[in-house]
Amino acid sequence: MKSNRLALFVLCVTLVGGSVRAQQDSLAPQGRSFVTFTPMNKITVAPGHSTPVHFTFHIQDGYHINSSKPLEAELIPTQLHFSLPGELAVGRIQYPAGTMTSFPFDPKQKLSVYSGDLVISGLVVSPNSSDSGPYTTHAELRYQACDNNACYPPKKLPFTFDVTIGKHSTGPAKARPNKTSPHIHN
Repeated sequence: MKSNRLALFVLCVTLVGGSVRAQQDSLAPQGRSFVTFTPMNKITVAPGHSTPVHFTFHIQDGYHINSSKPLEAELIPTQLHFSLPGELAVGRIQYPAGTMTSFPFDPKQKLSVYSGDLVISGLVVSPNSSDSGPYTTHAELRYQACDNNACYPPKKLPFTFDVTIGKHSTGPAKARPNKTSPHIHN
């Protein structure tokens, strides 16, 4: 009789423990993006010129992402990727230096990470032959988010920004509808 009660007790503890673990797993940050893009004002550039651009992202409190130059080869770097219309180019991308931080899982080792607000700078360039008008450009931030205890699968944060190419200084510009860059599908 005692062995039956003991077996029943063990079974109940196992079932309750599994239920609690399943609830904890369902609360894990799966499906979260961890990072948001701050929409920017429309960018204007003249044909044959460039203009500075700043991409601002906010990393959710309690999380960090690897910098663009992590110190360990197995860590996934933060990177911007663009899908541009032929009338535009983005160059001279400058990532900020990461903050050297140690974490409870290995207090002696420091990692290069971003947290809080992240601003990545670059230049939007319009070739001389560009048609004037509005363009919507597609881009994505690729990153891996971590908290103090674990890292989560890599993510891609798609976003768009608008660029207007001004009129040519000589001769009339061609009128055309807004062109959109192809979406990134990688």
